[in-house]
Amino acid sequence: MKYRLMDLLACPMCKKFPLKLIVFQQRKEERKCPWTRRPLCELYCRFKEKWIKEVKEPEKLPCDECFKYEIVEGILICENCKRWYPIKDEIPIMLPDDLRDRNEDLKFLEKYKDKIPEEIVKEGKPFNLGEAK
Repeated sequence: MKYRLMDLLACPMCKKFPLKLIVFQQRKEERKCPWTRRPLCELYCRFKEKWIKEVKEPEKLPCDECFKYEIVEGILICENCKRWYPIKDEIPIMLPDDLRDRNEDLKFLEKYKDKIPEEIVKEGKPFNLGEAK
């Protein structure tokens, strides 16, 4: 998943934007950004964690550098409704609650529990390790 996708993603359940991103693993590739327009993001630059409207010179944001990174593993967190969405193999899994796989989600939480905020580990939706015990 590219950082610039964060400019588009909102919680599918409550529509909160932007989502919090925690990166567990990323990969850098030497490549050039094919677009000349700067900034690439319209609302929110996750690479710099800033709203575009708050940046004094948005055309100077490091879009070329940002474009080189792929988020391999991570988590997206909605700070409004406390839902979380895993990023696996560079793909954000943003399914509604009823389509999520409880066992897969709990394995993901268990694997990264030391890197995820305790509130999400113990109380996050739709599944958490607090209820799994």
